[in-house]
Amino acid sequence: MAWFEDDTFWKTFYEHMFTDARLAAASGEIERALALTGVTQGTVLDLCCGPGRHTVALARKGFQVTGVDRSPFLLSKARDSAAGMGVELIEADMRDFVRPGAFDLALSLFTSFGYFETREQDFGVLKNIRASLKKDGVFLIDIIGAEILATRPCRTRWEELSSGEIVVEHTQILPGWSRLHNQWLLVKGQQTTRFEFEHNLYSGQELEGLLKRAGFSDVQLFGSLDGTPYDSTAARLIARAS
Repeated sequence: MAWFEDDTFWKTFYEHMFTDARLAAASGEIERALALTGVTQGTVLDLCCGPGRHTVALARKGFQVTGVDRSPFLLSKARDSAAGMGVELIEADMRDFVRPGAFDLALSLFTSFGYFETREQDFGVLKNIRASLKKDGVFLIDIIGAEILATRPCRTRWEELSSGEIVVEHTQILPGWSRLHNQWLLVKGQQTTRFEFEHNLYSGQELEGLLKRAGFSDVQLFGSLDGTPYDSTAARLIARAS
């Protein structure tokens, strides 16, 4: 079983990954994402929607939203949040989901890309997204870029949760700069739960090339959802593709 298929991981670190502040920030993130894409109405694919924080924000703006995620646990959270809003939620692997010509906008936010063993599998996901968009559809992806990690002097951080538990994250860039190895620990009193996982790492140039190879003709890179340049000050690697 791959790490992202193990719901124990999502249950263990849910409070760390989806804090009240992060959930509350979803509405503003969607405002900026929509401004960056120029999409104002229609159908949206929220790929790897997790607990549905962006799905709900989009539905509140009148979009017809389809949220797709692999985790039954996270989808249960999304169903609770989106109850009565007319949102479609689908349990599926992003490598398998495709709905030809269905969406005006597709979103992949919060580093929900690159989890697989090979770059060819990532490429397959991008091909499915391109196929699922309408002719003039737009795709927006948000990940942590290789250039950003290169500027961070410390790759270990910790956080104390409201429960009193402590989460420690350590990241290691593997030789060749193609993969990122992560170690996450949850410390509760004298008990420690540990998960190790890897995902593919992309530079801006590599992501742009992969998107164009998947069939997108116009790709723009940004350093934040505010549309700032992807340069030495970038906080995220954002690509707008159409």
